[in-house]
Parts: sequence; C-alpha cells; structure tokens
Amino acid sequence: MKIAIGCDHGGYELKEIIKDYLRNELRIEFQDFGTYNKNRCDYPDYAFLVAEAVSSKKCEFGIMIDGAGIGSSMMANKIPGVLAACVNEIYTAENSRHHNGANVLTMGSMVVGPGVAKEIVRIFLTTRFEGDRNKKRVQSILDIEQRLLNNKR
Repeated sequence: MKIAIGCDHGGYELKEIIKDYLRNELRIEFQDFGTYNKNRCDYPDYAFLVAEAVSSKKCEFGIMIDGAGIGSSMMANKIPGVLAACVNEIYTAENSRHHNGANVLTMGSMVVGPGVAKEIVRIFLTTRFEGDRNKKRVQSILDIEQRLLNNKR
C-alpha cells in the first residue's frame, strides 16, 4: 500500500505527525506532495496533487490536511475516480470506507488533534469497503461522473 499525503500551511504540522505515524507505527509507504513548510499556500494545489496520484493509481489512498478538511475534499472530488471524504471524527472514518469506498481522506488540523487524527488514519486505511449492498450506490456516483465527463467532450 502506498499513500499520497499533502497539506496546506495550516495542515503542515499535523501532516508531519501523520507521516511519522505512517512510517514508524503503521509501516506504510507514502509520497509527500507538499507543502513542505508553514509558508502560506493554497490548499487546492496540494489537494489536486494528492487526488491525481490516487486517480492515476500511483497511490492506493490519499490523505490531505488543511484547516477544516472541507475545501480539500471539494477539490479532490473534482478529479475523476476520486471519492474524497472530509473526516474529523472516528465514526465517519469507518463509514466513509465501509459504506462509501472513499479513497481520499481529508482532515482539518483546526478540528482534530494528533491523537484523534492518528486513529482516523488507522481506521480509514484498515477498513474494507463492503461491496455487496453499497457497490451499486458507489457505482452510481462514478457512472454519473463519467456521464458528465462524456457530455463535456
């Protein structure tokens, strides 16, 4: 498993904590798409890079951290094949994977602390998609996305 990870300036410190957690505790490989410091920057740029890595199958999952997690989720969901979930608590971490097959996790550094963020990441990465009863619903999302893309051509 390889994870794409990124952040804006507001998520930088939490991203570094999550990278350490992925590397040393979960022993999961990742690629850091930036930002690499706390200088002001725009979350859409980094959310795009994370989502693109997942869409292109270079990475199995993505993690993007900004102030609230909402904006990054909105950006990531513009990329075909990405199912991004803004998750700032434990229940939604499991539900977004189990029922919705999410492949990009976004979190808000102003909403969750490091302990909860680590647990969210662990649950998100270890919960399997329950394909039987939810596969049709998720496929509907992807089919509508494809229809919209085809109509733009």
